Amino acid sequence: MASTTKASSAAKPAAPAEHAASAADSTSPSAIAYGDPIEMGGTTIVPVTLASYGVLASKGDETSTDPGASSAGFAVPMGAYVTRDGYTRFEPNLISLLAVGIPFVWVAGRALARIIRALKK
Repeated sequence: MASTTKASSAAKPAAPAEHAASAADSTSPSAIAYGDPIEMGGTTIVPVTLASYGVLASKGDETSTDPGASSAGFAVPMGAYVTRDGYTRFEPNLISLLAVGIPFVWVAGRALARIIRALKK
């Protein structure tokens, strides 16, 4: 379900720009990130993604003077804020929604089945 709001300016949606500034100040390893607004034929598009990262550091072994470190991250495109004719609407990325939603529903269903089975005993 998409939400629609009246934008104060057709060139730049207000909500993503304000939230992007507060998300940039966050020290959380995962956050919602907003891309630069893209103008195309009177339509403004602001991409939205869920980004996360992690860092793992180790002391290293006794023979090494260089400690080990590793980092990893990912970004999932969630959708975009699209402004047309002064109205801003979030349009989700259905491929990402299915890629995340199907495994989530499967795991939740298995967990619920196990909980019910345990409560019956």
